[in-house]
Amino acid sequence: MRRFCYLGLAILTALVIGIAKGAIGLLPVQAVVSAPAEIRGVWLTNVDSQVLFSEQAVKDSLQQLANNHFNTVYPAVWSWGYTLYPSQVAERATGYKQGLYPDLENQGRNEALEAAQGDRDMLLEVIRTAKDRGLSVIPWFEFGFMAPANSPLAQRHPDWLTQKQGVLPAASREQEGRHPRVWLNPFHPEVQQFILDLVAELMANYEVDGLQLDDHFSLPVAFGYDPYTINLYRQEHRGQAPPANPYDAEWTRWRADKITAFVDRVFWTVKARRPNAVLSVSPNPAAFAYTHHLQDWPRWREKGYIEELVVQIYRDNLASFRNALRDRALQQAHRHIPTGVGILSGLKDRPVPMALIQQQVQTARGMGFAGVSFFFYDTMWTVAEGETSSDRTQAMQRLFVTPRQRPSIARSPRPAVAGS
Repeated sequence: MRRFCYLGLAILTALVIGIAKGAIGLLPVQAVVSAPAEIRGVWLTNVDSQVLFSEQAVKDSLQQLANNHFNTVYPAVWSWGYTLYPSQVAERATGYKQGLYPDLENQGRNEALEAAQGDRDMLLEVIRTAKDRGLSVIPWFEFGFMAPANSPLAQRHPDWLTQKQGVLPAASREQEGRHPRVWLNPFHPEVQQFILDLVAELMANYEVDGLQLDDHFSLPVAFGYDPYTINLYRQEHRGQAPPANPYDAEWTRWRADKITAFVDRVFWTVKARRPNAVLSVSPNPAAFAYTHHLQDWPRWREKGYIEELVVQIYRDNLASFRNALRDRALQQAHRHIPTGVGILSGLKDRPVPMALIQQQVQTARGMGFAGVSFFFYDTMWTVAEGETSSDRTQAMQRLFVTPRQRPSIARSPRPAVAGS
């Protein structure tokens, strides 16, 4: 027995000497170096997509994403003036607990399809299915302050709407493609409370990994000429009315700062109910976002409100894509917080070639960004001219060869609590 003890001691001594001489360098690299984290996300929408309309579709799509080593889904939960999950807050404001389908142009709410959904809780299905497959769920507040002009929300609360200069109702509307839109007034206290109540309800009722605001959590620069906002501006400017030029520097800054102050309240509403949830933001590039939509997301980032940034860089050629990634605000952000790149994988009638998608993913990685997210799920698999379904599927599989974790926000700075 003692002989075996001496033998074991000799072996142990040899191992220690070998390690000291650098023998550990002979081990495979992956045994001593962990793979870097990476955002691998996809937006799930209820427009031009069937993915959210049945539990089986949810299971099939999330399984496909898990098989391809994605780690994050951003399901729409606020779209077309409805929540896409059962909400008492929404029911009080709109008369409807939820609305999974976009309104029809001439008819409005699609009552037949909504009735067929019954009391289904899409978000709960997504969360349960995603967790079983190792996917994080960050609900996407898609419409932000925007709503369809004919939505129950807009019809019930005309005093919640802001407007451009001009005569109503035309002055309250903005055309987005073939859809007439209106904008909730982000400066109105009742609008703010409605949004905060939605966020609080969402965080309290669902085990989500975060909340994502996007480019619609803003206001087109031409808006803000409603009676409430004009009166508020007068109160803070010794009776002076807002400038007629919507791009006036001080008027732009005043409105943008009001939105920034509201984001502070959203941030702390999230943290009060789910401290580990991430506040993610998916805006347009900074200059466009501020100049045209009063969304000063670099300031949000400086104040610590943004814990994950996924900037929409939807470009149809690699040169403009690469140039957009060189933006100063974007470069500053990715040195500070996990910063990913939103990539357009296609639209309903406009698939994006897989070769361009691959090049954009490689470029984002090569420039040091924290990952990518694709808009939107269905178009990832829609073949472009010259492709086959097999080609596209295999190319998608090669994007993420091995699993990766999402980046941690543990070291990101936190803003001071409001009022402290």
